[in-house]
Formats: sequence, C-alpha cells, structure tokens
Amino acid sequence: MAAAPAVYLEEMREAQRARGGPASVLAIGTANPANCIYQSDFADYYFRVTNSDHLSHLKDKLKRICEKSMIRKRHIFLTEEMLKENPNMSTLANPSLNVRQDILIEEVPKLGEKAASKAIREWGRPKSDITHLIFCSISGVDAPGADYKLVNLLGLNPSVKRFMLYQQGCFAGGTVLRLAKDLAENNAGARVLVVCSEMTLVLFRGPSETRLDNMVGQAIFADGASAAIVGSNPLPIERPLFHLVSASQTILPNSEGAITGHLREEGLTFTLKGNVPQVISDNIEKSLEETFNPVGINDWNSIFWVTHPGGPAILNQIETTLGLKEEKLRASKHVLSEYGNMSSACVLFVLDEMRRRSMEDGKATTGEGLTWGVLYGFGPGMTMETILLHSVPIQHN
Repeated sequence: MAAAPAVYLEEMREAQRARGGPASVLAIGTANPANCIYQSDFADYYFRVTNSDHLSHLKDKLKRICEKSMIRKRHIFLTEEMLKENPNMSTLANPSLNVRQDILIEEVPKLGEKAASKAIREWGRPKSDITHLIFCSISGVDAPGADYKLVNLLGLNPSVKRFMLYQQGCFAGGTVLRLAKDLAENNAGARVLVVCSEMTLVLFRGPSETRLDNMVGQAIFADGASAAIVGSNPLPIERPLFHLVSASQTILPNSEGAITGHLREEGLTFTLKGNVPQVISDNIEKSLEETFNPVGINDWNSIFWVTHPGGPAILNQIETTLGLKEEKLRASKHVLSEYGNMSSACVLFVLDEMRRRSMEDGKATTGEGLTWGVLYGFGPGMTMETILLHSVPIQHN
C-alpha cells in the first residue's frame, strides 16, 4: 500500500504535462499610441517643450544623434499639453514620480489591451481559453499591477494564472517568451498570453550638460505594446507561426553598470555606457555556437534573425562581427526605423514584421524562407536572452 501514493503522484504529474512537441507562437498583436513624432523634428520639439532652447550646443548634439539613429519616426503617448499641465516632468531633477505614476498605471494596461486584443482575434479561439498571462513593463509599478488590470480590461477568466514582470527592460521580450514556453510545455492545454507594454513617460526629462546619455535615451526610446499567444500541441483552428525550440538567459561578462535604470522621485533615471555594442559583439558568437551546435549550424547567414533593435551601433556591430549580409537584420532595422526602441515590446514587433514580410514576398516559410532562426534580447545587467526559433511553412493561395 505504501507505493500507491507515489504511483498516483506520477500519474497526476503526467496528466498535467503537455504533449505534442515544442511551444509555438500562435498569434501576434502590436499597438502604439496615436501621437507620432518624426525624428527630423524631435530636437526642435524636445528643446522647446523643456524650455531649453538656450542650450543651443546641446540641441545641435541631439540633432546629430537623431540623424545617426536610423529612426524615421516614433510613437510617444506623452504630449506637449501634458507637459504644460505637469511642468516638473520636463525638468531634470524635480519630483514628478506621483504625476507619472498616475498616468502610467492607467495607460500601460490600456496600451497592452490593444495589442492583446489583436493577438486574440488572430488566434481565433475564445479568450476564456487563455490559461496564463505574463505581463511585462518597465513602468507603472503598482499593486494590484498591470496584469490584474489587463484581466479586467480584456474580460479574462478571473482564475487565469498571472505573472507580472516589472523593471526588466529591453531583454524582457525574450524573457516572456522563455517563460511562456516553459508554461506551455509543462501544462496540458495551456494557452499563454504574453504582453509587453512600454511607455517612455517614466524617463522623459530635460537635457543636461553632465548627462549626455540621457539625451541618447530621449532620442531612441519610444512607446509600444506587443502581445502573443503561446501554446503546445495546436488545435486545427490554430495556426503556428514560429516554434520556440530552446531558450536561455545569461549575464554578459565585464558588463556591470553598462545599462542601468533607477526609479527616483524624478522618475526613471537611465544610464547607458558607450561600450554596450562592444560587450554584445564580444559575446554573441559564443551564444550562437551554444544555441545552434545541437542542430549542426555554424553559418550565421543561413538563419533568420529577430534581434532587439537597441540602436544602430548595436545592429552595425553585430553585422560586422559576424559578417552578416545586410538583409539579415532587415526586420530589426525596419522596426527601429518606424517605431524606435520600445524596450521589451520590440522583439515581437520584429517577429511580426518578419512573418508579414515573408508572406508578402512569397517566401516558403515564416522565417524569410529559412528553417532555423534566433531571437535576441539585450538589456540592463547586461542580460541577454536567446531563443532558438524554427519557422513554419506558409500556405500561399
């Protein structure tokens, strides 16, 4: 009789485990605020709204940063009218966290809801079938959090299992997919909704002679939300887009302090050191070898690339270090150009752009006609997320 409980435990464990191969991305949705700023106009706009036109040498520097940013336009929720109503948000160090928080705790979930609704519509199943929710944002910390608010906005089942990730940053688009993969593959019938919703309102502030990295952040960061449905063993109604084959996370060596963010009374302060592109390029080939060794691939031009578009220097350094053809990072460059750096939301924008362009160009698979690919997220720490992707065939009419 003593062995019976162990048998029951094993049977229960096996019954709970998913069957049917690796987790897949089953749908993607994206959203941005309506307010759009063109990069060619940003320096004039920024120095005007922060009452800093007298700092003409800094304005010229910001114009040069914008010209080299590879960004054409960005979407930003914060408007000039909001800044006039809340002038402390335009200063470098005056307390303004309360005002920022009041806006963010309402708007971050709302923007996430727009992206999630698009993903759910594409998925084609009732939202009551969503079993897990992972929400990620670097702003709007609150309790109950944005995950709780999104459940109510979407009308999800109140027993949906929630995970809230705050203050992760640009690498977290990979983090949410890694967690979703584990949940989908270890819980029978699981359908995981992942949502990344990011707003720059938490870090907007005026220019400073001593904080030039702040101006870089003002020039490249933008607002956006992305969402995906992840699950294993797809039903006939579901249409897998990419398989999540393996996932890993690592802290890059010799990178302490390279990217940091600190929540203070004046909002989120951001530090970006100039060695970030070099740290990434010094470590990326080792990551690729570890990721692709099991499938026998060592030609980095033979795979498709879904890379966080952190900035032009990062993308250019990856290309140079690995000898990539110019078109390899096309999807990432497109997202950077049209949306800027939206932190954790970016990689799902890139994944969405890749499957869309692959379909429009008549490619055989969702990965630009190729079978294997990689997704990279880079962010504070410095932390790197790596996901091995497998594309699926496209059925062309």
